[in-house]
Amino acid sequence: MPRKISSRLGASGMLAIAVMLAFLGWACWYAVHAWGRLAGVEIGVAGWFFIVTGVVLTVAVGAGLMALVFYSSRHDYDR
Repeated sequence: MPRKISSRLGASGMLAIAVMLAFLGWACWYAVHAWGRLAGVEIGVAGWFFIVTGVVLTVAVGAGLMALVFYSSRHDYDR
């Protein structure tokens, strides 16, 4: 018999969302603050290469892991 899943969040769900939003706000504040302090820093060609390579590899790993999650779900490997 399938379980009925409630769409309402309880107090712990709301608290979790509030904490995650607080973390997101702090991370955005920190990023803006750090970006402002790097005003006079020059990044060379090698630096830009490694930044772009890191971003591309991070996105590729994330996409690959999501593809594996969907593949696993479609083929019932996650039971």
